[in-house]
Amino acid sequence: MSAELLAFATAFALVLAVELPDKTLVATLVLTTRYPAGPVFAGVSVAFAVHVVIAAMFGSALALLPGALVAAVVATLFAIGSYLLLREGFAPVGTATEDAARQGAGPVSFVRAAATSFGVLFAAELGDASQLATAGLTARFGTPVAIALGALTALIVVAGVAVLIGRKVRARINPRLLQRIAGFAFAGFAVFAAIQTFA
Repeated sequence: MSAELLAFATAFALVLAVELPDKTLVATLVLTTRYPAGPVFAGVSVAFAVHVVIAAMFGSALALLPGALVAAVVATLFAIGSYLLLREGFAPVGTATEDAARQGAGPVSFVRAAATSFGVLFAAELGDASQLATAGLTARFGTPVAIALGALTALIVVAGVAVLIGRKVRARINPRLLQRIAGFAFAGFAVFAAIQTFA
């Protein structure tokens, strides 16, 4: 397997695991109940693309630094991601923050629905675990395009699931359990990167 394909697969799997039980799915689902699916999907996809580009650029800049420093920053990014995921995964039920996605009412234009969807998801994903993971993986693998494409593909898959069959998937999968698993996985990546810092 080539380095680019491995980087793509790693980013796809990690971001999918992080975002499937996350507020991204919930917010997109709520937006879909308020607006037509097409503009919601378009708006959230553009928001994801912007976030992935920002994260990949940040990760590429990190890759220019000395190896030990990069490993320390990557460990920190994954540790922050782990904390965020575990905090949400173990938070009391009913503390989800999808209220922002409930704004708007009645029939609206494609552009307005897409812009609202973009704004809600852009704000929700800023500094999110998937963005931290994308930056960390870019610094780790040194293949920003492959990482960005893998992360973006995973995010679009999550948006598609939410738009098409979100309610059914959410009823069958315990999102809090997936969030906890992803949080522990992030913690493992943080420990691994921290070990490399001192190796």
